Amino acid sequence: MGGGRSIAGKIKINSYGDLFGGEENEVSEVDLTELHSFKNHPFKVLEDEKMQELVDSIKVRGVVVPGVVRAIPEGGYEIISGHRRKRACELAGLKTMPVIIKQCSNDEAILAMVDSNLQREEILPSERAFSYKMKFEALSHQGKQSEGVTSTQVGWKLETASLVGEAMGDSKNQVRRYIRLTELLTDFLDMVDDKRLKFNPAVEISYLTNNQQEILLKVMNEENVVPSLAQAQQLKKLSQEQTYTKDAVCEILSSSTDKERKFIIKHKIISRYFPPDTTDEEIESIICTLLDEWQRNGGKS
Repeated sequence: MGGGRSIAGKIKINSYGDLFGGEENEVSEVDLTELHSFKNHPFKVLEDEKMQELVDSIKVRGVVVPGVVRAIPEGGYEIISGHRRKRACELAGLKTMPVIIKQCSNDEAILAMVDSNLQREEILPSERAFSYKMKFEALSHQGKQSEGVTSTQVGWKLETASLVGEAMGDSKNQVRRYIRLTELLTDFLDMVDDKRLKFNPAVEISYLTNNQQEILLKVMNEENVVPSLAQAQQLKKLSQEQTYTKDAVCEILSSSTDKERKFIIKHKIISRYFPPDTTDEEIESIICTLLDEWQRNGGKS
């Protein structure tokens, strides 16, 4: 290998072909300095308790599952799968890491990177949002269509959203809501990840411009309040009507939540319409979507 790439000790294995098919793979030991993060990698590499467990395991057993990488024109390799393993190797004091080098297009690499990371036990909303967006764009580039997909642009976008969420059990509408989160300022994304801001209000806030979001953040900090779903919907309406001002935001956020009507739908009723594994956030989003449509029809069924 040229270009300063350091590789040693190649062996043959067949156990890691699931990312790009089941073909025989070749494992190479590559210098950690030659391994670079995937461009716009949406998943966080945290130095938490689980990372320490991985470090301890690597010190004893080495890296059991090789990473997956691809060569990049500027030299070295882009990590498709193995960002946490690389960091664990660094913390363990290793100089190299075993990897499988793949030849693939940008879109193929994105799909493999996203799918491999979505298998993790804990995925933050922001991570899911940006990974869904990357996968959606990659699938759209590839133009992959399954039977029955319409040739219209809208039909293709809906089918692509379905494909994006299929592995994680998210509907096309839920995928689109997650992708909306990528329009949020970082402060709002952090609030969603920390569960200080609920998912559905965050989706509504994503329709505000950056400047409008900054105004909202300022009011939230000054008044120590977090918008409810109803308030977020009012803010979105202000933006659409071009009547969005700091005073208007203050008025909405200062409205007493005690005056809001509380209505609880019993679980036995909900269970008629949703599978048991449907999340509370998705149920709320679907109900709100249906109510929006009902409202547009003048309150008629």
